[in-house]
Amino acid sequence: MKPLPPLAEIESAEALIRPHIRETPTYRWPLLEKDLGVEVWVKHENHTPVGAFKIRGGLVYLDELKRSEPNTAGIIAATTGNHGQSIAYAARELGMRSVIVVPQGNNPEKNAAMRSLGAELVEHGREFQEALEYSRELAAREGLHAVPSYHPWLVRGVATYGLELFHSVADLDAVFVPIGLGSGFCGLAAARAALGLKTSLIGVVSEHAPAYQLSFRQGEFIEQPSTTRIAEGVAC
Repeated sequence: MKPLPPLAEIESAEALIRPHIRETPTYRWPLLEKDLGVEVWVKHENHTPVGAFKIRGGLVYLDELKRSEPNTAGIIAATTGNHGQSIAYAARELGMRSVIVVPQGNNPEKNAAMRSLGAELVEHGREFQEALEYSRELAAREGLHAVPSYHPWLVRGVATYGLELFHSVADLDAVFVPIGLGSGFCGLAAARAALGLKTSLIGVVSEHAPAYQLSFRQGEFIEQPSTTRIAEGVAC
């Protein structure tokens, strides 16, 4: 496992993404506080240009790719939406071709959003794994660079939201983080470590997509069918 990015790298990523993304707001939610009996802050990553934190990682990843492999013919990614939107946005900003593979029956609004960002959208397979495998076939066939859903470059970019959160709200006791493929959680962990904080980080998965929870508890990869249809972004 590769180490988490240090503070200097996260701050460099922050400078890189800032022309594209303003710092997203962090607000207190009084009604949640009333129900839970604790002080509650919510980091609004839905205020980014694609409505999700993943755009941060997409910009950093493609910037690194363009500098390390300047002759790349284009990029391809498999997604159910947010990862694809982030890659499509970054590719458009950097003048790169993007191909996004989604499973059949994918969220039509996210499909439309990816097309609006200039991506070539391909629908294949009944669920994410089949779309992923087909994207690898297309990558080999067309000479495209396959962008994974998890990579140290992505984590470095995503960690910038953690930096913003910890700078905005001092002395947080705990942060609850939804987990799909894990870049959001790892980004927050990187920011916490870089700042030397002791804040507890608690990952949250859907009970209908518990693969990460089961794998973490048992210390090995556990495959589990995903049946969630409400929050496809955490359907891992």
